[in-house]
Amino acid sequence: MLDDSATAAADILTVSGLEKSLGKKSQALKILGGIEFRAKTGEFLTIVGPSGCGKTTLLMALAGLYSADAGQVLFQGHQVSGPPEGLAVVFQDYSRSLLPWKKNLANVMFAMRRSAGSKQDKETTAREMLEAVGLKGFEDRYPWELSGGMQQRVAIARALATRPKLLLLDEPLAAVDAQTRADMQDLLLRLAKQFGKTCILVTHDVEEAVYMADRIVVLSKRPTRVVEEIDVPLAKPRDHLTTREDPEFLRIRHEVIERIRSFKKD
Repeated sequence: MLDDSATAAADILTVSGLEKSLGKKSQALKILGGIEFRAKTGEFLTIVGPSGCGKTTLLMALAGLYSADAGQVLFQGHQVSGPPEGLAVVFQDYSRSLLPWKKNLANVMFAMRRSAGSKQDKETTAREMLEAVGLKGFEDRYPWELSGGMQQRVAIARALATRPKLLLLDEPLAAVDAQTRADMQDLLLRLAKQFGKTCILVTHDVEEAVYMADRIVVLSKRPTRVVEEIDVPLAKPRDHLTTREDPEFLRIRHEVIERIRSFKKD
């Protein structure tokens, strides 16, 4: 079990003994087999593991979209039993998360429909977030008029508009091309710093995990558990040319790849 020390005050998220099975009881498949880790306030945490290990299932449980069979998730010291305030999710499939009949400004404002404040204040916030993700001038366009990368920027703007303390990212860059992916990685790092967000990114891309992380959580195959946590002491701000050629980057990448490959030998 995780140590309940005084340092826990700096943890925005604590996961203890988290278990989750999916499917009917008679055919239930155990996905999460006792997950334990913490996310520190202000850090960028990435989660990797072998294909099909349950990374998205874990993220859904952190977001309160799946209930735990055992164990618990604490967000800001409170048990998560449903989607909590102060937490937002950016999903991989932006085409399904955005509302195609609403313009981009209205899509971002939709996230604030239950928030306090006037319509004018919400519109101001929505415009600020769209500008922050580089979409000033596209407020009155529809999502389907934009490229995939631009649509995902709208989804990120919408998540940020709610002023979350914790941003969960479920492989948000998996569907975009390589150059857009690199640009979006830098965008997410800049936004996390600019707005002071704690971020947890699930990804199957080890290089992405190392490039973006302050710390990497490595998962096992199912039933999934945490097998290693790796600090990433690379200098910031990071750059795709300089950082990816840093011997420490290459060392950490090799360590993570070897750890994931080891599960295929079991």
